[in-house]
Amino acid sequence: MSAVAACALDASVLVLNKLYMPIHIVSARRAFALLCREVAEVLFVEDDRFEAYDFESWCELSALRDSMADDDDDYVQTVRIEVRVPRIVRLLLYDRLPARAVKFNRRNIYARDDSRCQYCGKRFHTSELSLDHVVPRSRGGGSTWSNLVCCCVACNTRKGGRLPVEAHMHLIRKPFKPRRSPLIRLRIRNDKYRTWRHFVDEAYWNVELK
Repeated sequence: MSAVAACALDASVLVLNKLYMPIHIVSARRAFALLCREVAEVLFVEDDRFEAYDFESWCELSALRDSMADDDDDYVQTVRIEVRVPRIVRLLLYDRLPARAVKFNRRNIYARDDSRCQYCGKRFHTSELSLDHVVPRSRGGGSTWSNLVCCCVACNTRKGGRLPVEAHMHLIRKPFKPRRSPLIRLRIRNDKYRTWRHFVDEAYWNVELK
């Protein structure tokens, strides 16, 4: 497998449940597996409208649209044709929301805080960030969603083992536990995943119809 094909199979795909609610982000490799097992369909969004395709019809559409491909599209080469990597798939039978909470890990904290130091407000590469206990562990502060924030080296050094108020520092935003994976919010800022916005926008789906 070429490096380009391998990269395409690692692309992110938004998974919706039967009720069109976002529940996961998976790799294109996993999305194709769901399509081949006929437990999911592709949702193709264009001009604020979307159409559903099974795997066979999606392959046919990929061939027809190949010459009109968007620069952001990813394609996977099969024996016969190139298949466009879908951006969104919908599970045909699963109508629930996952019971598990957002994982409490470094990646999700960085994503929640947008890789931005929560004291000076500047954005850094993740290699230049650390996690700061707002209430230091030496003062009884735990490793929780509400007590860990992204912090740059300079601010971390300045704060030391003190409370923010003692160091004359202020949080730009109070830390919180995300209701869903903060990685979704980061992806939809990338124009490559712009079609996700239709399904992630809670206001659009929850507003009362009159």
